[in-house]
Amino acid sequence: MKYPLLLAATALCSTAVSAEILSVHCPTGCPQNPAANDMIFNHLYAMSNNPKTKFADWVAYEVDVVNFGASPGRDWATDPLLDENETLEAKDYTGARNSELEADRGHQAPLASFAGSRYWSELNYLSNITPQDKHLNQGPWKALEDAVRSGVSYGKSLYVITGPLYEQSMPALPKADETHQVPSGYFKLVYNMKGEAAGFIMQQSAGRKDDFCASAVSFAKIQSDTQYELPVLKDSSVIAKRLGC
Repeated sequence: MKYPLLLAATALCSTAVSAEILSVHCPTGCPQNPAANDMIFNHLYAMSNNPKTKFADWVAYEVDVVNFGASPGRDWATDPLLDENETLEAKDYTGARNSELEADRGHQAPLASFAGSRYWSELNYLSNITPQDKHLNQGPWKALEDAVRSGVSYGKSLYVITGPLYEQSMPALPKADETHQVPSGYFKLVYNMKGEAAGFIMQQSAGRKDDFCASAVSFAKIQSDTQYELPVLKDSSVIAKRLGC
């Protein structure tokens, strides 16, 4: 009599493992949450925080005009849902701009896309921040974020999955007192509810005046460069055109 119960339990476990994780932040399916990572659902985005690198492996969010507004400024804070040893602190970025990294505190989910939301402060959690080269952060990466906002209208949101890549060794933050791993680049997938997408990869070495459209890559390329499963998306010229490419 134990065998039917064992088979039933095995079937339930198998179903649970293969089930999709769905959220308003990633409605066609969220990326896989790697083992030992913490998966967090805030009001404005979802993320998978990696306690080894101290940065989110991926962040997913919706870009909707209802959240647009004037920038409320920066107010850095530790994510209250994470243990202190799983993410960096504001002081760890001291001297980063003048170091070999020339790094800004770069948002993964951009503050400008949520400045009109009552929950805008969540964007300034350090779990949503990585050390991003100032020329990349203020140049083509910002231009792509601006293009995503320009590509939406009432009732026609776009969705984004973004995250760091670790394809080569990078210098550490000079004043950080915790072990961490600085990304060498970043990917961004911009898509609609049909799963039509445009993908981009930019390196930390990008120039301030680089054209973000020149960094377009296929979904297959991004999937091959990440260490976890992404929701399956289709390369689409329709989305690329909405972004001005």
